[in-house]
Amino acid sequence: MPTQRLSGKHKGRCRAVAQAGLVYTVATDTTSADSIADQTRNTLRALETNLVDAGSSKQALLQVTIYLSDITMKADMDAVWCDWIGAEENWPQRACIGVDLAGNDMIEIVATAALS
Repeated sequence: MPTQRLSGKHKGRCRAVAQAGLVYTVATDTTSADSIADQTRNTLRALETNLVDAGSSKQALLQVTIYLSDITMKADMDAVWCDWIGAEENWPQRACIGVDLAGNDMIEIVATAALS
């Protein structure tokens, strides 16, 4: 099976790669919104676009790692996440980690999903 690479706007990396029945993707908020809630919504919108473009969906998510620039914002991020992810049958395995992120980014999401 050939590898499908979905290029992004940054040199040297793809926004998603599909191979062997899996999609690997990453998303951030490209607008530098002022709140973690808005950045989370924008990042999830980008994540969903990446998944669909690669032939998957949020219902096929298997594993997600969420990186936050300030781990104390986790509850506010979780409120948006839980609304977006929906019913329990959609829930992936998930981790949330506090890290330094570039620029004004408050959130970055890395995910693996099954191809639909």
